[in-house]
Amino acid sequence: MTEESSAGGRYVEAGRDFVRDTRYIDTRITADGREGWPVEPGRYRLVVARACPWANRAVIVRRLLGLEDVLSMGVCGPTHDERSWTFDLDPDGLDPVLRIPRIRDAYLARDPDYARGITVPAIVDVPTGKVVTNDYPRITLDLSTEWTALHRDGAPELYPDALRDEIDEVAELVFRDVNNGVYRCGFAGSQQAYERAYDRLFARLDWLTDRLSDRRFLVGDTITEADVRLFTTLVRFDAVYHGHFKCNRSKLAEMDVLWAYARDLFQTPGFGDTVDFTAIKQHYYVVHTDINPTQIVPKGPDLSGWLTPHGREALGGRPFGDGTPPPAPKPDEVVPPEHSAG
Repeated sequence: MTEESSAGGRYVEAGRDFVRDTRYIDTRITADGREGWPVEPGRYRLVVARACPWANRAVIVRRLLGLEDVLSMGVCGPTHDERSWTFDLDPDGLDPVLRIPRIRDAYLARDPDYARGITVPAIVDVPTGKVVTNDYPRITLDLSTEWTALHRDGAPELYPDALRDEIDEVAELVFRDVNNGVYRCGFAGSQQAYERAYDRLFARLDWLTDRLSDRRFLVGDTITEADVRLFTTLVRFDAVYHGHFKCNRSKLAEMDVLWAYARDLFQTPGFGDTVDFTAIKQHYYVVHTDINPTQIVPKGPDLSGWLTPHGREALGGRPFGDGTPPPAPKPDEVVPPEHSAG
């Protein structure tokens, strides 16, 4: 079962552990075009939803690397029906570049019999209107390694050669127990399944606390892909996972090290300025009707804490290494102020 495309808001299977469907379209866009899809400026469109943590990764990496002018971005609304995410934020309900009302149409253009999850992020070939890939772990790695000729001056190395094995190892643990672990709590179909997932989640958060207690970032002394992957779960933790998914041993704001680490990243250009808390809450509380049948969206939590001093500079580290922070977001990609912590 895939969280992004389960029909009618049903995500929980009674008596079962939640198992994520990871059968993605794994075609790659590469510098040499060896799979038929070469990196080209202006050819592709990244389709995301700001509510989705997996899509949020791609939004952050695209911005850190300065790919906005060569890889356009379409943004779906925070809710969806059983068919797929829709472009309801656009005035006419159509993506202005692809001219389709829902991302499902691009999947069917690739394969009229497509029967897997209709997910975001997805990269679409604009000339043909076909989805090229929705393999979200690979998308961000390829943006870092295959799109280098189009990176901005001063783009950071998010996946440096010397650290790749360690980044992969840490990222796998974070995915298994944290990124996907919160879903295994929220969509557990039995008490036993929930408690197993809960215990693994908080054991891993304790492990991360120990790891980050004396280092500013997860791997090395700069921001890497590993930090991006952890951040998108942490930034949603108090807003949705703590209550909605019953991940309630403690709030992020009560876990001192992780809270400071998350605020450090949030206040770094390219991270917090991509986060839309309103969209995040609307998605989880409205779409997951088997967990929240009333579809009532909570007013809290208070977001002002995200902008408080974090003190992590004392640990050293160079957020962008030899690079520089990205410039401000493009005007048409700015998160509405009332949807953010700022």
